[in-house]
Amino acid sequence: QVQLEESGGGLVQAGGSLRLSCATSGSIFRRSAMGWYRQAPGEQRELVARITSSGSTNYADSVKGRFTISRDNAKNTVYLQMNSLKPEDTAVYYCYARYSGTYTEYDYWGQGTQVTVSS
Repeated sequence: QVQLEESGGGLVQAGGSLRLSCATSGSIFRRSAMGWYRQAPGEQRELVARITSSGSTNYADSVKGRFTISRDNAKNTVYLQMNSLKPEDTAVYYCYARYSGTYTEYDYWGQGTQVTVSS
């Protein structure tokens, strides 16, 4: 069973920073685009940032210039550096992997980590 192990959530004041981490097995990581989604209470889950296996990135407009996604292929880990946090960034953040198999793709999700930004 594929596991995505998230860490790094917590409580921070507005303007502060947090770094989320998500680790998985090498066999999955090497062939996966990785990403972070978030879901606030009463809201739909939304894409925050995504990074392909080759390192191309894209971000939600709401986090551009504040968040940075990166991957360490030696550690099979993806990171989300979140700076200048705002109360509206409060949500459960989910790590996501889209694994590209030979003939199809598989989606995997982490269990989520809570990020709370106080005003």
